[in-house]
Amino acid sequence: MSRIGRLPIPMPAGVEFKADGSQVAVKGPRGELSLTVHPDMSVAAEDGNIVVSRPSDHRNHRALHGLTRALISNAVTGVTQGFKKELEIRGVGFVAEIKGQILNLKLGFTHGIAFHLPEGITVTCPKPTIVIIEGNDKQLVGEVAATIRGLRPPEPYKGKGVRYKGEYVEKKAGKTGKTA
Repeated sequence: MSRIGRLPIPMPAGVEFKADGSQVAVKGPRGELSLTVHPDMSVAAEDGNIVVSRPSDHRNHRALHGLTRALISNAVTGVTQGFKKELEIRGVGFVAEIKGQILNLKLGFTHGIAFHLPEGITVTCPKPTIVIIEGNDKQLVGEVAATIRGLRPPEPYKGKGVRYKGEYVEKKAGKTGKTA
């Protein structure tokens, strides 16, 4: 058995779970998430827990077992607590501001960048150099954070750019200016 797949997913109070074939819906205090699981995997609610089982020990079924359990667990966590990523912006004049559903970024280019936020994502900027991305869908929160970071990844000489909070960027030595 898969070590992750065999673990039951505890359903906190206030969470509703519904499985209809390969469609799974989880509803909680923060909203509702639905996902499609592989048709070979069977998902059921038993004794206040969600249990995922597989039909055989075939390699693909073993891989799908843990994946399915992790996706459903993330959905349960998303509708109860939500997910959050923090980004730091470093560089002189590099700032971010939020206006409605548009994140305006100034990252050292000749023009500002207007990043349109997808549905289900909330962004706050407590400081002009900190961006906090929150949402119920773990995949979407991570994808938005990675896309924003990809607009100006941290460069290795001065460390300027957008990075995850706590991310370490190893700096390289610049030119020595040595003459022959």
